[in-house]
Parts: sequence; C-alpha cells; structure tokens
Amino acid sequence: MSKEDEKINNYLNIHYIHRSNWLRAAVLGANDGILSTASIAIGVSAATVSREPIILATLAGLVAGALSMAAGEYVSVSSQTDVENADIEREKQELIETPEMELLMLADIYEKRGLKKETALIVAQELTDYDALASHVRDELGINEINQAKPIQAAFASGTAFTLGGLLPFLVTLFLPLKSMEYSLYVSALFFLIILGAMAAKAGGSSIGIAIVRITFWGTVAMGLTALVGYIFNINVA
Repeated sequence: MSKEDEKINNYLNIHYIHRSNWLRAAVLGANDGILSTASIAIGVSAATVSREPIILATLAGLVAGALSMAAGEYVSVSSQTDVENADIEREKQELIETPEMELLMLADIYEKRGLKKETALIVAQELTDYDALASHVRDELGINEINQAKPIQAAFASGTAFTLGGLLPFLVTLFLPLKSMEYSLYVSALFFLIILGAMAAKAGGSSIGIAIVRITFWGTVAMGLTALVGYIFNINVA
C-alpha cells in the first residue's frame, strides 16, 4: 500500500460511521445490563426485607440477560446476514443471465446520483470490467464493509457489554446498606447510565447532553415502574 493510500484510509477511519456496528451492540448491551439488573434489584428490594432474595434475583437476571442478549443479537444479525447472502447469490445469477440489463441498471444508479448519462455508462462499464459483483453489491444492494452484518461480533459485544453493565448494580446489592437499597440502586444506576450515555455520545460524535437526557428519562421510567410493582406486591420475604 502506498503512502497516499494509507493516508486516505487513515482519513476515512476518522468518520464515526465505521464504529456504528460494534458501538450500537455495545451501548445497547451495557445500557440493558445496567437497567435490567438494577430494575430487577429495585423491584425485589421494594418487596423484601432480606438481602439474599435481592442478590439471587439480580444475579439470575444478570446471567440470563447476558446470555439472552448475546443469543438474540446473534440470531437477529444472522438473519440479516442470510438475507444479504441470498441477495448476493441472486445478483450473481442475474449477472450471468442478463449482464446487459445489469450494466444499464448500474449506469442508471450513477446517473441518479448526478452523473451525466454518458459518464454514468462509462463508469458502470469500467466498474463492471473491474469487479461486476462487488459493484452491484455495493451500489445496487447497498452492502459494504461498514454496514455488513457480523453476527459473532455483535453477539460478543452485546453479551460482554451486558455483563459489564449488569455487574455494577449487582455490586451495589452486595455492599450497600439494605435499608435504603432501592434509592442506592436508583442513584447508582442513573449515574452509570449517564456515564455510559456520555461515553457513547462522545464515541459516536453526537450530542452528550441529548444522550444524557434521553438515557436519564427512560432509565427513571423503567426503574420507577419496576419499584412500583415491588411495592404493590410487597411480600416482605424474611
């Protein structure tokens, strides 16, 4: 690779879109880990005067949630991969059966993007000669290295992030006073969510303030409703 090519690649990697796949899965996993385990802990702590049920319920929610998150992300992204692969196979067949039509279709795409008709046809022909399938996959199907589905990566990021996020409220249930457990969980979870929102916004190049407001509002709603359930079904487990 020449110095010019390396310089261009480094410049392109500055853009935040290159982080979208793993960032989405990691933020979703960590957010869900904090919110789910904290909500479970708050709900149980509102219905019991003993620490053991809180710890057990939180740990069970943490383990089940992490596995569910990883499995769900893997299945979801794998389904997307299956659709992409099916479209690519169909495109291969169309390039064999109707190459002229595919060439005109590619030229029409470039023309709609602003090229003159003659220029669009020339570009389409040159790209077809270079790598017809890659050109159609990228420009007709809209699949590229940035947005291409990666099931293993998404599952690992989600599961790991959920576990790390869920460990934070779990530690609260182990060490903070039982008397004010609900409030400790709420405040600590909200703090963790704010930190996560700020970090995710910074990594993604978006507004930190908006991210904090959004995550604070929905976190409060989720934990508040769960606490309400606990108070309604106050069983006072000894």
